[in-house]
Amino acid sequence: MSDADDLDLDGGDSPGIDSPKKASGLAALLPNLLKFIAIGLGALLFIVTVSVITFNVLNRGGRGQTVIPASSPFVGTRPTYQFFTLIGQVRTTTSDIPGYSVVVNIQLGYDENDNATATELTNRLPELQDFVRSFFRSKRAADLSPSNEARLRQEIIEQINTRILNTARVRHVAFIQLEVMQMP
Repeated sequence: MSDADDLDLDGGDSPGIDSPKKASGLAALLPNLLKFIAIGLGALLFIVTVSVITFNVLNRGGRGQTVIPASSPFVGTRPTYQFFTLIGQVRTTTSDIPGYSVVVNIQLGYDENDNATATELTNRLPELQDFVRSFFRSKRAADLSPSNEARLRQEIIEQINTRILNTARVRHVAFIQLEVMQMP
């Protein structure tokens, strides 16, 4: 016999040696599955770490970035209004049964140096007084609570500007007096 026969260089099966069996089913898939899970967890850990570091660097340790200094030109100032004070004190009752007594004194704010608005408000004084009386007469006592004052102001401004005034515009309503008392 030659040496070539003992080495089995042809790749043929030798009768005395068992060949390894190929794994089948889940056993063959398990190593690849574990490899991809390990790669995915590693990538997730890397992404979270980079995100946290980037977030901390951008926020500089948690300090806010949108703090506007008090002297900034972007901080608005409240407008200054002239006030129409001639409406005076108005007494009426609410729409509740039994009614509540309402005493109200409002002043209407309009743009400074707007003489046309002052003139129109003065010319419509009886209409304004009647409006204030009927407005508060249509409300219930619960509607006139202090928590509803902002909504009342807005309603008054909208109704005066749309129903009574032609060209002038009321910008603010100030309640000088607003008393709601149960009638005996």
